[in-house]
Amino acid sequence: MNLRVEALTGAALDAALDEVARLRITVFRAFPYLYDGDLDYERRYLEPYRTSPGAILVGAFDGETLVGAATGTPMEDHADVFSAAFDGKGLDLSEIFYCAESVLLPEYRGQGIGHHFFDIREAHARNLGRTHVAFCAVVRPGDHPARPADYQPLDAFWTKRGYAPLPGAVAHFAWKDLGAAEETRKPLQFWVRKLP
Repeated sequence: MNLRVEALTGAALDAALDEVARLRITVFRAFPYLYDGDLDYERRYLEPYRTSPGAILVGAFDGETLVGAATGTPMEDHADVFSAAFDGKGLDLSEIFYCAESVLLPEYRGQGIGHHFFDIREAHARNLGRTHVAFCAVVRPGDHPARPADYQPLDAFWTKRGYAPLPGAVAHFAWKDLGAAEETRKPLQFWVRKLP
């Protein structure tokens, strides 16, 4: 493999968004997201990255093929449904950089790319003057029927990087699960780290 990880902004970010959409559709089909996505929805969802001057896309490339991506924007530039989860939590949105998705094809996992994704986004957040970084993760019941027997949540990875769940900071976001007839709202717990 000829892997490289690099930050994309501006026109390079814009040009890669359709490939990011395809990766999101592929990777998020797996548990715990079980996302039945489509390209039109993805294009609408990713639009803030085209319009936010503080947005970043970190791409993982095998040669010229995008095999993984991690995104982020200043929190106030992202969906209101996410930022509202911080009401009354003692953090101003202008202090927070929001790390949205980190998606990586399964065959490229376990090689440190996830750490690169966070390192680059955290450095970008510092350059923007942000003091905190946050992301959210869907909460599924432990006995969910689609949960694979060998499923390993990423909590230990996130904790090792200094993130912790922010009590009460839960957003609700709707998407269509695989095999479902319509969208349903799911809870997403925010994890936060104060940058050193």
